[in-house]
Amino acid sequence: MEIIGAAKKVTIYLGESDRWGQKPLYMAILEMLKSEDCAGATVTRGLAGFGAHSRIKTARIVDLSSDLPLTIEWVDDPARVARLMPRLVEMVAEGLVTCQDVEVVTYSHRELRVLRASTPVHDIMSREVQSVTPDTSVADAVEILIGKPYRALPVVDEGRHVLGILTDGDLLERLGLPAASIQRELTRAELQHQFDALRAGKLVVRDLMAAPVVTLADETPVSEAVRLMTERGIKRLPVVDSKDRLVGLVSRLDVLRALAQPAGQALPERAVVSGSHSLVGEIMLTDAPTTLANMPLNDVVDQLVSAGQRRVVVVDADRRVVGIITDGDLLQRSTENERPDLLHSLAARLSPDMRAKLNLARRVAADVMTRNPVTTTPDTPLVDALRLLLSHKIKRLPVVDADGRLVGIVGRGEILSTLAQDV
Repeated sequence: MEIIGAAKKVTIYLGESDRWGQKPLYMAILEMLKSEDCAGATVTRGLAGFGAHSRIKTARIVDLSSDLPLTIEWVDDPARVARLMPRLVEMVAEGLVTCQDVEVVTYSHRELRVLRASTPVHDIMSREVQSVTPDTSVADAVEILIGKPYRALPVVDEGRHVLGILTDGDLLERLGLPAASIQRELTRAELQHQFDALRAGKLVVRDLMAAPVVTLADETPVSEAVRLMTERGIKRLPVVDSKDRLVGLVSRLDVLRALAQPAGQALPERAVVSGSHSLVGEIMLTDAPTTLANMPLNDVVDQLVSAGQRRVVVVDADRRVVGIITDGDLLQRSTENERPDLLHSLAARLSPDMRAKLNLARRVAADVMTRNPVTTTPDTPLVDALRLLLSHKIKRLPVVDADGRLVGIVGRGEILSTLAQDV
């Protein structure tokens, strides 16, 4: 897995002779962490120390049956640490467990690994899945999604059977739109009414979720997951166990992260990776929507609505990249008064004439753009472009020539489709 930025560091202090069943406790802990797709852990053997029983333990040669102190350090995503901590505490019956906030500056891998087409999705799926029920208020769902790395919430019943899914896209496209209004333009009063309903918690997930939803059994091969995602144009699929209970979520980002992990032993089977030597210039989209930094924000909204990538590259007069604007940038940097109109405009429910009347305080593209975005070049290998996307936690990269002029754009979807083209 890949982590950059805020993380948790767990330190476990235990004894060399501590056991878990028939195994040394430290080895049982390592095996548990590895089976849960954790980022990594290290065991260190001490020269001497004492713990709760105040017995000093040393590594003197005369102590043939010494019980030396051990420490295990584990750094990982905060959500994964929270999920596994109860199991860890259960295993460490005698010892000390500490947890602290850390910042991961870099987490590097070697070359692109060969991922077997037959690898089951439970080996690469995300297990830290936040879910909601059909009766969860949309206001609560929005609170769960805001500021989180995930963009989808599986909807489950009391037995954790998957009934549907709610994504941030659903919120944009369906939020507060009664069936009778789909074929007509909403008035300002109706827009305000729907947002008042959202804030009051009157809208529930059942009103907005996509259902039914395609699910995968946890033993489904990765190749089948990739096929479904590419053929249906979807980014993620809920994963269920043999009793159809939600156990995880697999996304194309999970597949890309798995491909970016260190290579293991040589694998004779047909692999997911086939286009690992392709270059960005061979697959990039050349019709990237652009705007100038002084473009009125109303016009930027127009471009975002019509752009399939839901992002606009900001360039100067010579087409050199100076920024990028996504729908997320707009919403994050808009005021409370602007946000209702922006949501519905991004959902393409307002006509161009109504979008021209949005109250955006005469602001321009430069006011909301992300400055100096990460870029790549046409001759960059897909492997390196993939690493850039993962390390910076972004979905698309503007592609520039040797003079920094925009020539295209490339994203996770194009890279995954190419890497998996022969699956």
